[in-house]
Amino acid sequence: MKKALLALLVLVVLAAAAAGGWYLRRERLVSEFATAPVTLPAQGVTLTVPTGTGPKTLARMLADAGIVTDPELLYLYIRREQAGPRLKAGEYLFEGTLTPAQVVEQLASGKVKLYRFTVPEGLRVEEILPILASSELKLDLKELERLAADRAFPRTAGVPTPSLEGFLYPDTYAFTRNATAEQVLTKMVQRSLEEYRKADAQRKSGVKLSLLETFTLASIVEKETGQPQERPRISCVFHNRLRQGIKLQTDPTVIYAMKLLRGVYSKNITRRDLETPHPYNTYTTAGLPPGPIASPGAAALQAALHPLECDDLFFVSRNDGTHIFCPTLECHEAAVRKWQVEFFRNKRRQQRTGGAH
Repeated sequence: MKKALLALLVLVVLAAAAAGGWYLRRERLVSEFATAPVTLPAQGVTLTVPTGTGPKTLARMLADAGIVTDPELLYLYIRREQAGPRLKAGEYLFEGTLTPAQVVEQLASGKVKLYRFTVPEGLRVEEILPILASSELKLDLKELERLAADRAFPRTAGVPTPSLEGFLYPDTYAFTRNATAEQVLTKMVQRSLEEYRKADAQRKSGVKLSLLETFTLASIVEKETGQPQERPRISCVFHNRLRQGIKLQTDPTVIYAMKLLRGVYSKNITRRDLETPHPYNTYTTAGLPPGPIASPGAAALQAALHPLECDDLFFVSRNDGTHIFCPTLECHEAAVRKWQVEFFRNKRRQQRTGGAH
């Protein structure tokens, strides 16, 4: 009897040793697997993990996509690290050289694939919406246009007017694949209001512009110059004219007014355009127009609320992106003669003579 018990004990010890050896070998294999790098294709691998996907199914999906080499070892690694409850659904982009441990960490962090687009400063709503529609998000242009035309939507997004014009902030954005047109437009409005609050915190004493007036003036400043250093001075000119009751007489508002009247955008302004009455035509209507004419960037918003100190009432383009500033009509007329009349007369003369002097 004693011999039988001893033999059974020996068998148990041997079985335990074998099990222990097997466990150690398995742990070594899992550890080596988890830290072995896998080099992915140059374009990366995109994988969508549906909601409710279990660790075993996920391990098989990752192996089938070539992101890991062994689904069983990955599953064992996920169990060992108790990572299953932390893994998140979504669309993921795996790039470069990754270890299985790094793959699991990316899935646990929820670092999903993002789709980016960039909107430059100074664009109108009708120019911005096609950028969103042609981006990798593939937003529906008709839906974007429907929301932009819905007079209730801008107010729900936080705009103090029934139009999105001027409030789709120019920036680079990143969204997940499932972002909706409403979410994207709302985010762009929120960014514009964020930048307004930053500019408002630096508002110059005595500047009484409302939020809508700020965006309106900033949009005009944005369209008048692409030179960052000029924006505060151009803003000063407009503030001086507003304070003295002088019409702003700024060409971008005329162009915008004619677009509203005719449905066609054109940068060419005629004398008839200048004389055509319209709320947005600052040659015929005093004060600021009813709303923005484009989307201003941060620098233009800051300039609108913190203009430079100056006596200028006029500015004239040098035709190179910069301007001559003048405090008097005499100075302005001289600048017009030099930089508009004579400049273009000489240019036409040079074109006729093939550039000879």
